[in-house]
Amino acid sequence: MERHGIGTQSAAQLLITAGDNADRLADEGSFAHLCGVAPLPATSGQRQDRHRLNADGDRLANHALHMIALSRIRTDQRTKVYVKARRQQGKTDREIMRCLKRYIARETYRILVKLPALKPA
Repeated sequence: MERHGIGTQSAAQLLITAGDNADRLADEGSFAHLCGVAPLPATSGQRQDRHRLNADGDRLANHALHMIALSRIRTDQRTKVYVKARRQQGKTDREIMRCLKRYIARETYRILVKLPALKPA
C-alpha cells in the first residue's frame, strides 16, 4: 500500500489472487497472465503493432489493477505525463490503459515475491 494508488481493497485482492495461485507465480509474465493483463497480438491486417489484453485470468485482480491505474491517472503527476506522451504518440485510451495495467502488474509482482509466503518454488 506504500505505492501510489494502491488502497486496502486493491492490495487485498492482489494478495488473495497471488496467494491462491502461488504455484503459478514463476515470473512477472505469469502474474500478468494470472491477472488478465498480459498483452496479446491484435493485428487487423493493416497494422501489426497493436496488442490487446488477455481476457483470461482473475477478473477481480484485473479490476484491482484497473482501479489502481485510474487512481494514478487522476492523481499521480508522473502518470499524467506518461499518458500525455502516449497520446502524442497516437495511442488510444485503451492502449494506454493496457500499458499502465501491465506496468502496475510488474511493479506489484516485484513486491509480492518479497513476501515469505508467496516466494515462487
